[in-house]
Amino acid sequence: MMSIMRKTPTNIRTAAKEASHERIVQAAARAIRRSGYDGTGVADIMKEAGLTHGAFYAHFESREAMLAEAADRAGAESNAFAASVIAAVPPEQALLALMQAYLSKEHLAGIETGCPVSALGSEMPRQSPEVRRAATRRIKEMIDLVARQSPDWGQPAAHERALVTVATMVGTLVLARAVDDAVLSDALCSAALKRLAPTGA
Repeated sequence: MMSIMRKTPTNIRTAAKEASHERIVQAAARAIRRSGYDGTGVADIMKEAGLTHGAFYAHFESREAMLAEAADRAGAESNAFAASVIAAVPPEQALLALMQAYLSKEHLAGIETGCPVSALGSEMPRQSPEVRRAATRRIKEMIDLVARQSPDWGQPAAHERALVTVATMVGTLVLARAVDDAVLSDALCSAALKRLAPTGA
């Protein structure tokens, strides 16, 4: 005999808690890129998520635990976007398309939703081990994504090129955002693309 599953009050409470947790992490992932780790306070995040400050500890043991999850989420979002750019073009165009998207005016302006490494890299050495561990995992994922676009993926040379490519992309974006000269900002991105572009692109 088939039994009909009904949502119990416990299931409803669990689903509501999960939805609230998701709102907090989404808000924190945006906030760390917008305001930095030190500029991201629990009270502001909870307010943005539509929750009371007092509810925070029902979701996280500490502010650092929230920041670690936010760093992981921000990195995952950035890498998912990169993967979608790669998937939308033929394999031989993937790396160039990724670099063009990363160094585009849209990404330059989209700090709150863009790459967290370029937004937060200078702050990372001062963060807790759990925050750095989460960020490092996503940086490694980004490097691997770039390396996989090489015909010789799996070889040391492909990994080394990916390290240089990612370091150049991130560093270029940091500088292009830092300067108050639009012409210099554009020139930095153009020069990096010119030097990084695969041969024959």
